[in-house]
Amino acid sequence: MPNVTPASPLRDWLAEPAAGQVLRGMLAARGQSEEALAPALGLPLEQLVKMSGGKFPPELVDVLVTAAETGQIPEGLPTAPPVEAAAAAEPGTGVEIGAPEPWTEQVTPGRFGGQSVVVTGAASGIGRAVASRIVREGGRVIAVDVSAGGLTALTADLGAAVVPVTADITGPASADAILAAADGRVHALANVAGVMDNDAAVHEVDDTTWERVMRINVEGPMRLMRAVVPGMLAAGGGRIVNVVSEAALRGSAAGAAYTTSKHALVGLTLSSAYQYAGTGVQINAVAPGAVATGIPVPTAAPYGSARTAKMRVAIPGLAMAEELAASITFLLSRDSVNINGAVLPSDGGWSAA
Repeated sequence: MPNVTPASPLRDWLAEPAAGQVLRGMLAARGQSEEALAPALGLPLEQLVKMSGGKFPPELVDVLVTAAETGQIPEGLPTAPPVEAAAAAEPGTGVEIGAPEPWTEQVTPGRFGGQSVVVTGAASGIGRAVASRIVREGGRVIAVDVSAGGLTALTADLGAAVVPVTADITGPASADAILAAADGRVHALANVAGVMDNDAAVHEVDDTTWERVMRINVEGPMRLMRAVVPGMLAAGGGRIVNVVSEAALRGSAAGAAYTTSKHALVGLTLSSAYQYAGTGVQINAVAPGAVATGIPVPTAAPYGSARTAKMRVAIPGLAMAEELAASITFLLSRDSVNINGAVLPSDGGWSAA
């Protein structure tokens, strides 16, 4: 049997002799090299296939498994010459660098026991991973999303600890419905829901994109914060985490609308953290880098996307949604005591570049 499975990271598949030749051959047929996969090397193969938008069809997994099992490459597939393992190391460094140690989620039983946590964008991606972690750590999640079907699936997976609320967070009545679902007491709020722009520079931005991005990424979180803070103040404490982005820390990660919205959300976080300091209400932000969530990305604007593409080569790698959930749930928990007004980059070091 091969030492790789569909759950193995892409780097292990590239290192497997026969399967690696198939993968490199597929890339070469598209005019690319394996450098194009550098940010995704830590992703499980099955996750890469799922989020590739058809570039890597599901049947590829079976083909690669067969190649790894037999050492033979199926006829008709493009291939590339095998790469010696030593060639993957950087020459001349004098330092031996092994593969990164795989991360395993460590659930803390009871960390959210007796607590109600509102999570927006809970039906998929980072929001779903946060909701799952909280439930498995004893909490009750008021799961908010515009996707009723996604919330149904989430509830089926996690059970009665999930209270689904199908709502648009920018709607004036949504905050009241969410508070009602929480029975009035919210111990923590995770503002995860957000939308991307199309990398448009300011001269390319249309009003529809600008208004939608600002409404969902800034106005929605503000409305929920405004709704939950009075109850937190009355109770003597609570925790809010706003999910911002690498685009909140630099100007080269996205277009004008998305970048502006995430900088604005950092401003809302910092202002609120200062205003409520000493009350027991803690307000922080997490800034993800590249995450394998499958979030829809609109067709790229020609000028802006060409500019941002030049900087995205610095991305250290794609993270899994569960890895972001680990950062976010720490700040949502009481373990984050004495942390207020922090903007935590959870980006694998991208912001350090």
